[in-house]
Amino acid sequence: MNAKDFSRDLVARIGDTFPEIDGGVAVGLRKTDKNYAALWRETLKLQEDYPAIVKAFEGRGGVSLNADERHALLRYLDLKRMMEDAERLHIYFRGHTDGFAYLKRIGAI
Repeated sequence: MNAKDFSRDLVARIGDTFPEIDGGVAVGLRKTDKNYAALWRETLKLQEDYPAIVKAFEGRGGVSLNADERHALLRYLDLKRMMEDAERLHIYFRGHTDGFAYLKRIGAI
């Protein structure tokens, strides 16, 4: 297989498996990053303590929040943002690692 065919095949494979790769990042971070795992556990606790959070994202119709639920929802959203930032950073560096390996494989470096 020449480099051009390999590139096309690699792009297709990554595109096809990206949702699995993306989901694997979160699972991996929960196992290897204590800070990420703590954020994840806190989101689960908030969902358990404030069912309105789950209803807001998964339910149908309107959701009314009292002051405590509103604060919990805002904290939940902040935690999710921090988790997504960590996931994006991991994917960013993984891309560099994979890019380097790819360039070595095709003989560019």
